[in-house]
Amino acid sequence: MSGISIGYARCSTDKQDFEANRQILLDLGVPDDRIYVDHAYSGTNRARPGLDQALAAVRPGDTLVVPKLDRLARSVPDARQIGDSLVERRIRLQLGTMTYDPADPMGKMFFNILATLAEFEVDLLRMRTREGMAIAKAKGKLKGRAPKLSPTRQAHLRKLHAAGEHTIAELAELFEVSRPTVYRVLERAGATTSTADAA
Repeated sequence: MSGISIGYARCSTDKQDFEANRQILLDLGVPDDRIYVDHAYSGTNRARPGLDQALAAVRPGDTLVVPKLDRLARSVPDARQIGDSLVERRIRLQLGTMTYDPADPMGKMFFNILATLAEFEVDLLRMRTREGMAIAKAKGKLKGRAPKLSPTRQAHLRKLHAAGEHTIAELAELFEVSRPTVYRVLERAGATTSTADAA
């Protein structure tokens, strides 16, 4: 008796990306109710609930179908670990239209090449991100997080504090920020708070 096909894809939060990967799996013969997906999970993150469910669903003789290897793993060790575990469980791995056969030297080499390319893409993306951040920082375009309160609201907070009619807790509630944020605004302005005021 031939096994069944279980589909897996790692998708972004973009609905279009999900639909495209789902359609690929359907075209490859995977039933709609046998498709498992991880949304917004990095391929370098091995702890993925959708992947865990797909791996738990396949049985000896079944086929795990993924649109491309980089949907399954983004590092060579992870790809090999998943591939080897499937082989041990007598589960076939189908990458797009190609079925991975570990007993075939050419198939094994092709699998390793795909895994290396997937890892290379991740490393390249990280390098480009670091370079982009370095350039932005050099141009003064990369700044820290924007303050929770605008300069006008900060001035208003300091004015109310100076009047001595509100506690720190009341100011935090009034401006909808945390007490540490209130303290930071006052410290930047060189303001001091009494013990009674901080209560």
